[in-house]
This record gives sequence, structure tokens and C-alpha cells, in this order.
Amino acid sequence: MQLSARVREILGFYEGENPGVKNHLARLLMHGKLAGTGKMIILPVDQGFEHGPGRSYGVNPDAYHPHYHFQLAIDAGLSAYAAPLGWLEAGADTFAGSIPTLLKVNSGNSLLSKNLPPNQAVTGSIQDALRLGCVGIGFTIYPGSDSSLDMFEEIRELAREAKSCGLIVVIWSYPRGNLSKEGETAIDTIGYGAHIAALLGAHVIKVKLPSAFLENPEAKKAYQQSNIRMESLADRVRHVTECCFQGRRLVVFSGGDTKNVRDVVQDARDIHAGGGHGSIIGRNCFQRPRHEALALLEQLTNIYQAS
Repeated sequence: MQLSARVREILGFYEGENPGVKNHLARLLMHGKLAGTGKMIILPVDQGFEHGPGRSYGVNPDAYHPHYHFQLAIDAGLSAYAAPLGWLEAGADTFAGSIPTLLKVNSGNSLLSKNLPPNQAVTGSIQDALRLGCVGIGFTIYPGSDSSLDMFEEIRELAREAKSCGLIVVIWSYPRGNLSKEGETAIDTIGYGAHIAALLGAHVIKVKLPSAFLENPEAKKAYQQSNIRMESLADRVRHVTECCFQGRRLVVFSGGDTKNVRDVVQDARDIHAGGGHGSIIGRNCFQRPRHEALALLEQLTNIYQAS
């Protein structure tokens, strides 16, 4: 595999990592239609755990089948497929070597009491990831939750073990808990959460698209005094990327709830314009008929391929 100049540059950002980690990161960045561009599109399918199968897959019953998601990611030429243990185990042999996979090693569910602080249970291990041939692990943190310190300690140990085995670490950073609903996607909290993920040692960071709202009064003062631009979504993406070591850590943005095609495509244009490294998009793919999902992913790929 001949690495592109851009991928070599990105690998150079991870100065403290061993060859195994860099090899798996290179595999991620050199796979699919975006190979060599430094951009990526990842299909994450953990919504059944988070929201329940009926809510997640009922609109497209083909998506109940675990092979559906592997095949969708492969046929669309995506960079990777991320899922919890059971989904990957149900297709790991059939699709071995066909696409890089990420094992989501913690998950929550929507049946818990709303009075509990946001948290997730560890549901997979590094040995599971190695056994299934994954390139890395995915882990969610909730900055702002009263359980967040425990989550930080969990990923510290899992990341240490993963890196020692040559696996990459992807952190889903979703601020929630002691925040207003609007504050969960505020530019200051998204940037803060992304920075925390980078400080915890993430190689790839997944965040939601930030709004122009400012949650924290002290942050509002600082943003105004520093004249941080946040009028457009591209401006806000650029700021979040800057929060991740000035773009020296890969940042991908969540697709969120199912939207119309025009909005999903515009989000990708803004991510690309703001210097983000791509999309990690689930419900906006598998909740559509397969041919519509493939057509949408082709549009996103063309956006990220543009210079």
C-alpha cells in the first residue's frame, strides 16, 4: 500500500505512537473511495443499543440484518464500519478483510431512569477487538455528566491497552448532563468536549455539529474578546478542529437525527469548508432505502474528494 503525502503528514502528527497504531490508522485513511485524501466517512451502527431496534431499524427492516450494514459500508466505499460486539461478531467471518472495523466498547440504553447521570457500560474488550480483526475501538464520553470522571478513567485504561496492541482509539465526545439542552451542541461545549477527547489520547474524535450558541458565561466572554468566528457552520467546524491540537487530531462530525438529503449534503459541504476530516453518519444512511443511502453517500464522497 503506497501512502499518499497527506496520509504521511497525518501519521506524523501522532508522534508518541508505535508502528502498530500508525499502521492501523493508515489502513483507515487508505481504504475506500476517500483513500489518501485525509478525509473519511464512517458508518456507525450502535443505535439499536442506544434507542432500541424498532426505533432504529423499523423504518427499513433490511437493517435488522447484521450483514446489511457491512455490505452498505463496503458498497459505498466507506472508510470504516463501527458497531458494538454483537453486530461485528455476526458478520466478522463473512466480511473479514473487506473493510476496516471499529469495536464500540461501551454503550448506554434509553430504558434507564432519566434521573441518573449520563453514563455508559463497558460492553466490549480489547481482546474482542483483536479477535474480530478490528483496526481500533470506539468509546463514548459525556463531558458535563456527574459520571464523566469515571468514564475518563475507563478510557484511560482501555486506550493504554489498545495502543499497546497497536489499535487506534476513537472517542465519541458528547457533552451532556449539567448542561441545558441547547448547551449540548453549543460551540463552546463541543469545542471543549473535543479538546478533552484529544487530551485523553484519542486518534479520531467524533462530535456533533456545533451551533452558534454559547453555554458558559465565562466562555462567552472569552469568545467575544478573542473574536472567535462562529457565524457560519464552516466557521464553527474550523474552531472545533482547531480545538483538537490545531487539526493535528482527526475530527469527524456526527450526522445526528435523520434529515432531508439537502441538509445532510450541506452539512458535509460545511464540514469540508471548515477543515473537518469527514462524517460519521449512521441513521441518515441505514434508515433510508439502500439505493437512496448509496446515492447520498456518493454525494458526500464527492464533496470530500474535492480539493
